[in-house]
Amino acid sequence: MARRYDSRTTIFSPEGRLYQIEYAMEAISHAGTVLGVLAKDGVVLAAEKKITGKLLDLSIVKEGGYGGSGEKIFLVNNNVICGVAGITADANSLINYARSAAQRHLFSYNEDIPVEQLTQILCNLKQGYTQYGGLRPFGVSLLYAGYDPHYNFQLYHSDPSGNYSGWKATCIGANNGTAQSLLKQEYKDDISVEEAVALVIKVMSKTMDSTTLGSEKLEFATLTLDATTNAPRAKIYRPAEVDALLEKHGIAKKDDDAT
Repeated sequence: MARRYDSRTTIFSPEGRLYQIEYAMEAISHAGTVLGVLAKDGVVLAAEKKITGKLLDLSIVKEGGYGGSGEKIFLVNNNVICGVAGITADANSLINYARSAAQRHLFSYNEDIPVEQLTQILCNLKQGYTQYGGLRPFGVSLLYAGYDPHYNFQLYHSDPSGNYSGWKATCIGANNGTAQSLLKQEYKDDISVEEAVALVIKVMSKTMDSTTLGSEKLEFATLTLDATTNAPRAKIYRPAEVDALLEKHGIAKKDDDAT
């Protein structure tokens, strides 16, 4: 039955479903896990990298830039970082669009863009790709971790349909159901960033397809307030810092897995 109605994004099935959007969400469910946890003094993001290998050139990640590999976690603005699950090429396009929107707001109003406003701008674009013929929905979901003076720290999730919602803790990508169950049991409203980091590492260790955790398979980021300037400070961990963090929490990879 679906074959009669899934050739266009603009055609509803008799049950009121848009199959192309559902197929896009299915593609996301096979992507690397991205986990976000909102704390009282910050936000924590972690992501599973699917593209790994000994021949990958990681020199830029280790020595330059801001620490991201350009696959799962991105710096959008001084006050917003994003984790993506799905088709990376689609994510790159949306991240560039978000960065441009954030810079336009900064240029016009001389202040960082509110997190929910940036989320709405991206969702308006994604919704348009579900309503016009000849377009394909973006095959990517995003987690937005941000801070603004209006609502302090925030965590949002958006999907290919253009819907978005605010969360205390959530997960997208593969094994998201298992991760959500663990988060429901372990999350507390007054959790600190340090406790959130420990929670994220614990959940990722139980839900990732990999048997061991290491910097070649995991990206990590936090958003906190700078102690001196009281401005938002995004930190995307470099590989050595990720390994040190995992070792600190006792989940470092074994020596025979290090090669």
